[in-house]
Amino acid sequence: MTPLTLTADTNGRAAKARRTAWVPTIVLLLGALYCLIPIAWVVIAATKDRSELFSTFTFAPGSGFLQNLSDLTDYRDGIFWRWMANSAFYAGFGALLSAAVSAAGGYALGRFAFRGREAIFKMILAGVLVPSIVLAVPQYLLLSKLGMADSYWSMLLPSILSPYGVYLVRIYAAASVPAELMEAARMDGASEWRIFSRIAVPMMMPGLITVFLFQFVGIWNNFLLPYVMLADDEKFPITLGLYTLLAQGASQPALYTLVITGCLLAILPLIGLFLVIQRFWSLDLLSGSVKA
Repeated sequence: MTPLTLTADTNGRAAKARRTAWVPTIVLLLGALYCLIPIAWVVIAATKDRSELFSTFTFAPGSGFLQNLSDLTDYRDGIFWRWMANSAFYAGFGALLSAAVSAAGGYALGRFAFRGREAIFKMILAGVLVPSIVLAVPQYLLLSKLGMADSYWSMLLPSILSPYGVYLVRIYAAASVPAELMEAARMDGASEWRIFSRIAVPMMMPGLITVFLFQFVGIWNNFLLPYVMLADDEKFPITLGLYTLLAQGASQPALYTLVITGCLLAILPLIGLFLVIQRFWSLDLLSGSVKA
């Protein structure tokens, strides 16, 4: 085969590879549009007042965002912001506790050998496969027997243990915490708690941040658990609060603008959290590469 033929063949393969690369790019763009169009609709619809919402073009901006925000704040003496504060408490505190429990459980399963470890790990894997909707009613019955139904604890306790979080930290601990480093710390007289808190936790931090993010988003977006557990609307999270507003909108169409504006405001904390944590991920990975 001549050099000219080889060059033509190489150029043909490169052109074919470039054409093929357009296929996944187009698929990703379509997926991005599918996810972003509803968000764009919420952002634009939140700017429309009651008369503009159903009478103007879908993606034409309105002029009533500030009025919608004022009406939402005034609704029932600002109960919307109480719902937002409840969601922040449930999601933030619950995700923090879940990350701590996952750190301890995953570290123990990943770095210690003891009888029954594999059986416990398989039970946790089985828990990952169980949908949360299946557990909502049994959890309600159990907490009701303990007198904790319709309380803040009824939202926090079911969120503390995350089977997926324990599984993820177990894998991460086994891969990122060297056994040699733990043995060296023991030889220097460090206690197991000191090894865990001063050595293992910093090395597992990217995994723990991932668990925190997943749990925060899951708790923030959870609807079924508060719907089953809570009766007092002063304790409602934002999801259940907006649902009650939407249900009332069937008889009071004026509330639709409040629901849409509330949906927009409910998205913003998740976007801000993701941006902050993404930066933290980058810093952790860079610091890990420097230490290596």
